[in-house]
Amino acid sequence: MNHNLTHLHPYPFAKMATLLADSTPAADHVEIKLGIGEPKHEPPAFVLDVLRENLDKLCRYPTTDGSFELRQTIAHWLEKRFFLSHVDPHTEVLPVMGTREAIFSFVQAVISQDQNLAKKDTENKSTMPIVVMPNPFYQIYEGATILAQALPYFVPCTLDNNFKGNYRTVPKDTWRRTQLLFVCSPNNPTGSVMTIDDWEFLLRLSDQYGFVIASDECYSELYFDKAPIGLLQACAELGRHDFTNCVVFHSLSKRSNLPGLRSGFIAGDKAILKSYLQYRTYQGCAMPIPHQLASIAAWQDEKHVAHNRALYQEKFALWMAELGELLDLRMPEAGFYFWIKVPEQFDHDDEVFVKALYEQANIHALAGRYLSRDVNGDNPGQGYVRIALVASVAESRDAIERIRDLLTKPVKRVNDELRG
Repeated sequence: MNHNLTHLHPYPFAKMATLLADSTPAADHVEIKLGIGEPKHEPPAFVLDVLRENLDKLCRYPTTDGSFELRQTIAHWLEKRFFLSHVDPHTEVLPVMGTREAIFSFVQAVISQDQNLAKKDTENKSTMPIVVMPNPFYQIYEGATILAQALPYFVPCTLDNNFKGNYRTVPKDTWRRTQLLFVCSPNNPTGSVMTIDDWEFLLRLSDQYGFVIASDECYSELYFDKAPIGLLQACAELGRHDFTNCVVFHSLSKRSNLPGLRSGFIAGDKAILKSYLQYRTYQGCAMPIPHQLASIAAWQDEKHVAHNRALYQEKFALWMAELGELLDLRMPEAGFYFWIKVPEQFDHDDEVFVKALYEQANIHALAGRYLSRDVNGDNPGQGYVRIALVASVAESRDAIERIRDLLTKPVKRVNDELRG
């Protein structure tokens, strides 16, 4: 077996399962799941109709690069959404089976070991290529990096940098060894969004040091007042119409409530996508034809996306109005997560708080430390909890009432119960 598998952390939800293994959920409450970012809104019926109507096409092998119609549809969507003059569907778009698998495989295709070392010591961290990523982060970034025999470099996303990460603190020696930079905008879990100035700074660094920028934009359509700017849009505004060293990942999972369709795309630098397509051809991740046709229908329609957005806006407004004075709720700029600082009565301990939510309110949340890594003894996720507003409006009202009851209990009673 690949020895790097031993360096992988348990997935966050595996850690949660271990934390709650000896806990019993509140028996007087129905379970409400706010821990996993799995959309629960109704998927668009017309997309499911297209899927059903084309099941007979499962008897045909799909091509790795998908149909031209799908790539063209995606290119048109990118042009309209991000104000791009032209996206070439032949060379600058590649459909993928969900962005999770694409992000993982992209790292394997991009990372290149130093061929000039006569005796490569894969355990010598001073010689390993680096992948820079936010902290907290989507765990696939780290796992893919480790299995590509590269070294993760974590940039803390904290309140003092608006939870976006201060890339100006990354040492020059680190940038010199960096081959790939992951940016998540809108960010999971913090909900922060990159500005044009943020993008311009990273693009200058990419030009200087030659690394690839991979922007995970899967939450880009779940916003409130202003649509987030994407990496390709920033490139265009700065006159970089060839998207050199830049790629973006998008998905129908959050945008269209279709996580099970496993449909997304990567777009950007045509030279990178050409090599990545060859990698994927050997990997064997071609989207089934019925999924492609359903995806075309989804990308061509914006009405269901606006409705989806409105539902999340309603729930965020509800939570802010009902719990804003009891819980330290900070409105995200986009996405469907609250990144909540744990109240003092729970000793600012995220594990203690998620256990209390589970044991006393039968609510699932995710401890922030499980989405982050310790760097020099500091874990930027510790003391925070991620709550995904994926449940219905009715369930949200119920969850709010349970949390209000939990927060208004006498402090001594809460702490005594948690400590047994």
